Amino acid sequence: MLFLMILLFAYLQMSQQIQKTMVNSKEMLSNPRLKPVQGTLNVVMNQNVTLSCNSDSGSPPVRYTLFKHNQKVSTLNRPDLTPSLFNLTINSASDLGEYKCKAENNNTSGGKYSNSLSFTLLEPISKPVLSSPTSQAKKGQNVTLSCLSENGSLPITYIFFKGIQSISSQVMMQKEAAEIVLFINSSSDFGTYKCRAENGFRRNAKYSNAFNFTLAEKFKCTRPSTGFTSTPNVEEPEDEVIYSEIVPVKPEEEYVNFSVLRREDEKDKRVCATVYSSVLSRD
Repeated sequence: MLFLMILLFAYLQMSQQIQKTMVNSKEMLSNPRLKPVQGTLNVVMNQNVTLSCNSDSGSPPVRYTLFKHNQKVSTLNRPDLTPSLFNLTINSASDLGEYKCKAENNNTSGGKYSNSLSFTLLEPISKPVLSSPTSQAKKGQNVTLSCLSENGSLPITYIFFKGIQSISSQVMMQKEAAEIVLFINSSSDFGTYKCRAENGFRRNAKYSNAFNFTLAEKFKCTRPSTGFTSTPNVEEPEDEVIYSEIVPVKPEEEYVNFSVLRREDEKDKRVCATVYSSVLSRD
């Protein structure tokens, strides 16, 4: 008999505790969490996105309301504590505003609000432009190449190439151009250069225009070499005479030289030649 009385007392205590827990749970709906189902807030125009909102504790049913800039977007009712999913389409810049959700049940006055989220619109980058302050260089000279995409979501990552070989590590820039300094040491440094730009926009890497440096060397008051295709009267040159010659370097590469003669001294009829050389590649 005593055992039965103890068992009944324990049952009453447990029943009261359960009732208290149920009452407390109705009064303590937790703040909901709002998060993107796709895992990122970076979006592109006309993209479909899904936001998830749910409270971890509280007595169901729960009513979830999604807001954008304090304007109601949609309301969903859940019979339990599983997340409510709100489907959106990013059609314009106004769809990138701040989002929040509110959770309510029959015993929560005013509801509980979630954290806020804002989308970031990713804009494709434009084709980068590769340029240099000078297009002519001498051996032993430092030259600078700059790469810049005018349009596109920031930051933008750049990398430089010579032919198909990368010659720099990736550098992340905001609005500024990426730059690289090159040392012109041999004829192989006069190849074709390009750069590549990309940002967080998916599959959006773009390559720049090709850029080549021209080898320029100056000689004072001298006659052109016998290898030039024409030999004018250097004692009485016209205002400007242009010569050209092709100098083999290796089987697949040759130099094309251009010489420009100009009169420098009217008294002794001397002329000065400026020779420009560029690497010519043949298939």
